[in-house]
Amino acid sequence: MPSPSHALDDIDARILLELAAHPRASTVAIADQAGIARNTAHARLARLEADGALASFERRVNPHALGYPLTAFVTAQVTQRKLDEVAATLEAIPEVLQVYGISGPIDLLIHVVAESAEDLYRIAGQILAIPGIERTNTALVMRQLVDYRITPLLRRAAGMAERPTPR
Repeated sequence: MPSPSHALDDIDARILLELAAHPRASTVAIADQAGIARNTAHARLARLEADGALASFERRVNPHALGYPLTAFVTAQVTQRKLDEVAATLEAIPEVLQVYGISGPIDLLIHVVAESAEDLYRIAGQILAIPGIERTNTALVMRQLVDYRITPLLRRAAGMAERPTPR
């Protein structure tokens, strides 16, 4: 996961908040809402993309729409010297959406999607068969309670008051 080469300032945060609220907005509209010049918005957006602060828009595609209604997390213990090979093999599995190297007794947290329980069984078996994977455990997501979000952090970075949490 790339990390930005510099910290975002309040102008960057305002640009990203506007982009989050209106993903199809033109650079002119983003500049207007952020209170900056169009050329400034254009240059900052280009820098944010180049620095890795503005991630891929793939995250917006819902796997359900592609026929993958099941989401699961597979944890894996890995032979450490084979970690790079394991990661490359996991990346080649289309149903693997993300892989995190984590601390503790488990080495990897693997986010996967599947068409059905039978398909999830196939994917979990495919992961377990990777040379270097020692052990896996699969947990099916029953319900998503908090969707991926970045807006609260962008609001803080922009110096905006946080909105109260609904009760």
